[in-house]
Amino acid sequence: MKKVILLIFLLGVFSQCFCWGFYAHKKINYYAVFLLPPQMLLFYKPNIDFISEHATDPDKRRYSVAAEGARHYIDIDHYGEYPYPELPHKWKDAVEKFSEDSLEAYGIVPWHIQVMLGRLTKAFREKNFSSILKNSAEIGHYIADAHVPLHTSQNYDGQLTGQNGIHAFWESRVPELLADKKFDFFIGKAEYIKDPSGFIWQRVLESAEATDSVLKFEKELSLKFPPDKKYAFEKRNNILIRQYSSSYTIAYDKMLNGMVERRMRQSIFAVASFWFTAWVNAGQPDLSGLTKQSFSENDLKEFEKLNEDWKVNKEKGRAHE
Repeated sequence: MKKVILLIFLLGVFSQCFCWGFYAHKKINYYAVFLLPPQMLLFYKPNIDFISEHATDPDKRRYSVAAEGARHYIDIDHYGEYPYPELPHKWKDAVEKFSEDSLEAYGIVPWHIQVMLGRLTKAFREKNFSSILKNSAEIGHYIADAHVPLHTSQNYDGQLTGQNGIHAFWESRVPELLADKKFDFFIGKAEYIKDPSGFIWQRVLESAEATDSVLKFEKELSLKFPPDKKYAFEKRNNILIRQYSSSYTIAYDKMLNGMVERRMRQSIFAVASFWFTAWVNAGQPDLSGLTKQSFSENDLKEFEKLNEDWKVNKEKGRAHE
């Protein structure tokens, strides 16, 4: 009986991870490095492990920082019908119309990405080793989140349509099963973004437009798929868990016509292009002098504390369940 409860709980844990999933976030930041020009690659390539591993820091911070959650999504359907003309894209105008508290309640990811761009530009201008790497890793996370359809919907986990768990299914299970085998992540070079606000809002609107397909196709597949074939028990970190079966996942990806791969590819391009844009806006500083620098003891303590807090709060969540 305890094993059954544990299995049910673990399925719930994965279904409630409303992010690309650690695997996908790390992949997106990793492949984005290879889109950079040589002047940036000489700094980013030696630090690719940090940029990849710390792509997940914003999710870890959600346990301990109350304001963090709103930075990962925007329930844009709260503001009317596509393409949501009632919602101003400029932060000041949006605050004047809806109030800052209201905007925070429904998510601020497109605006926070622009804040992060400013921070990264400042870090480049100051040639601040740790700030460049930390902000690069974290802006990559938020940009990737903006490419996830269910990050733009109040029905973020299918809870309003009886499809609980679809969020992690789309953004974690599909890429974890198929990315290494099927997805192509080697794409063109990063480009300078003349209008970062317009760029990221376009990606948010693309995500919002795709939400209906994400929900509709899974509902259709569920109705015609043999119930005993929908789920399977697989080991994760030596623990047996119940999750969507390989056959169901592959069938869903086929119905989506490669949507998950496309959004990951677009995320990779966007992340690299925002890094490149920040560097250009900072005056294209010479980064060669930073290649031999390393993180300070305070930086290392900061990373250690974040991980410790994340583990503690994660265990508290399990105990509460």
